[in-house]
Amino acid sequence: MNYKSGDTIAAIATPAGSGGIGIVRISGPRATQIAKKISTDKLIPRHALFTKFRNNLGITIDHGILLYFKAPNSFTGEDVIELQAHGGSALLDTLLKTCCTFGARVANPGEFSLRAFLNEKLDLAQAESLPDLIEASTEKAVIGAANSLQGKFSEKVNEIAKDILELRIMVEASLDFPEEEIDFLKDLKVSSRIHDLITQTELLKTLADEGKLLREGVTFALAGKPNVGKSSLLNALTSSNRAIVSNIPGTTRDTIEETIQLDGIPINIVDTAGLRETDDTLERQGIARTISAISNANQALLIYDITMFAKPEDVDPDGILSEFNELPMEVKKTIIFNKSDLSDCSPGEIRKNGCSIFILSAMTGEGISDLKEHLKSSLIPASDAKDDSMTARQRHISALENCIETLEKSASLFDTIGAGELLAEDLNLCNSFLEEITGKSCSDELLTEIFSKFCIGK
Repeated sequence: MNYKSGDTIAAIATPAGSGGIGIVRISGPRATQIAKKISTDKLIPRHALFTKFRNNLGITIDHGILLYFKAPNSFTGEDVIELQAHGGSALLDTLLKTCCTFGARVANPGEFSLRAFLNEKLDLAQAESLPDLIEASTEKAVIGAANSLQGKFSEKVNEIAKDILELRIMVEASLDFPEEEIDFLKDLKVSSRIHDLITQTELLKTLADEGKLLREGVTFALAGKPNVGKSSLLNALTSSNRAIVSNIPGTTRDTIEETIQLDGIPINIVDTAGLRETDDTLERQGIARTISAISNANQALLIYDITMFAKPEDVDPDGILSEFNELPMEVKKTIIFNKSDLSDCSPGEIRKNGCSIFILSAMTGEGISDLKEHLKSSLIPASDAKDDSMTARQRHISALENCIETLEKSASLFDTIGAGELLAEDLNLCNSFLEEITGKSCSDELLTEIFSKFCIGK
C-alpha cells in the first residue's frame, strides 16, 4: 500500500451515484489549509459550519456543511475535514479534484482506517469490524459488528493475553532458581493455570465461531437426482419463484443461490443441477458445479422423490447416503423426502439410526416449517446469540486455534517433564498469536491484505 504519513489524503466517502447528500473526507497535515481555501469562513473544531464551497478558480460550486475534527480527536488521529455537499456525482468529483489541486492526493482503499490503526485510534480487530458493520445483512450482524468495533472482542483477547503474560513472567522468574524450579512452579499451580487458559481460549474461539457465522452466514446446498423437487424446495424455503420449475429432467444446469434469514442469521440456499449420468456436455458441467457447491457448503440437503419408496420409514439412512458417495464425506447431510402430497405419508420428521429424515411437500408447503426448525437448530448456539455477540473472521479463529494447540502441547509437556524453559517459550508464542488478532504484532503484508479490501473513503 502506498502510504506516507506526511501525505494529506482525500476521498469521496459516500457510495457512487446521485443522492441527497455526498461527503468528501480529508485527513492529514494540510487538511485545514485545504479547507480554508475551499471555504473562507473560520474553522471551529467540532462545530458544523454552513458555508460556500469554492473550486481552485474561486468559483462557488455548492453550499454545504463543513466539519472540522482537530488532531488527535478524530477518526484517523490527524486533522480531518468533512465536506457535506449535495450528492451529485459530478459535484463530488469536482470537490475531490479541488482538494487534490490544493495539496491532497486521492486516498487508497482503507487508508483512513489504516491511519486510525497506525495512530492507535483502533486496533486491528476493531478496524476489521468496520466493513463488517457496513456489509451486515441482519440486525444481529449489525449488533455483533458494532460490539467488535467498540472493542469487546479485543478486550477478551487482551484479557487472555494478559493472563498468559503473567504466567510467563512467573515461569521465567523460576528459571533463576534452577534447583527449586520444579517445586516453585508446582507451588504456583502452573499446570492448573495452563488448563484454565485453554478453557478461556476455547470459550473465546466458540464466540469467534459464532461471530464468523453472523458475518458470513451458512450455506445449505440442495442435492439430488433430476425432478425430485430441488428447485421447488428452493422456492418454498425462500417464498419466491427464484428457480424455474419443470418436469423436464436437466432444467437446472447451473447453481442458483438465494439468501434468507433465520433468527437473524443469513442462510444461503443453493439449488444445484440434478445428479445423474449424462452425455450432455452442458449438463455435465452443471453436475461438476453441483459437486463444487456442495463441497463449499456447510450442509447438504439430499432430496428424494417419496413416491419412489414404498415405505420411507423403513429406509436405511446409510444406504441412502451411500448413493451420494461422490459427495465430500466431511459435509454434513440431511435427508429429505419430497412430494408427500403425492403419497400417503404425513409430513414431519422421522429419526432413524440417529439421522433426521424429513417428509414434506415443496409444492403445498406442508412440512417446510419442520425443515426450517431443523436448519435453525443446526445454527445453535449462534442462533441464541444475544446483544453481546461479536463478529469475527477466519484469521482470528486460526490464531485462537494455534494458541489452544500450543497451550495443550505445553500442558502435556509440563505435566510430563515439568520443563520451565520450554513452557516460557510456548507462552511467548501464544502471546504472539493473540497479538496478531489485535495487530500488536503483524506484518506489513497482512495490513496491506486487510485494508486494501476496504472501500475508498473508509
